[in-house]
Amino acid sequence: MQVSQLLELDRISCDNPAASKKRVLEQLSELISQGENALNQNQIFDSLLSRERLGSTGLGRGVAIPHARMKDNDRTIAALLRLEHGVDFDAIDGQPVDLVFALLVPEQATEEHLQLLAQLAEMFSDKELVEHLRDSSDSQHLLNTLREWQQQH
Repeated sequence: MQVSQLLELDRISCDNPAASKKRVLEQLSELISQGENALNQNQIFDSLLSRERLGSTGLGRGVAIPHARMKDNDRTIAALLRLEHGVDFDAIDGQPVDLVFALLVPEQATEEHLQLLAQLAEMFSDKELVEHLRDSSDSQHLLNTLREWQQQH
């Protein structure tokens, strides 16, 4: 499955005002839990935070990919924040993060999880794509940009 197929418009937030890593993870947890009766926002936050404590998911160049596997989750869910201002995410290059793509996968989906992370790493290593995402006018444009990139690659 392609990453852009996992992302729904109501799970994208442009110019999000979150100003700390913790607040970013809270916002992502809220987006992911929307419409998911089996998933609790606090449990999602705890899962993302636990993974983050193992090591930062900040890739560098202003991008982070917080992710977690969760026991009570039966499908893969994604959320995307484009932050109003970069935040310290303990990224490998020390740069603030302003693009954050979160992934929540079922606990047993180890292979799928790794494949999706590889796709995300490839996508966000494309400097042109990242600039287009930063320049997107709204959530729909952001989603269209991701989908177009994946169709071409």
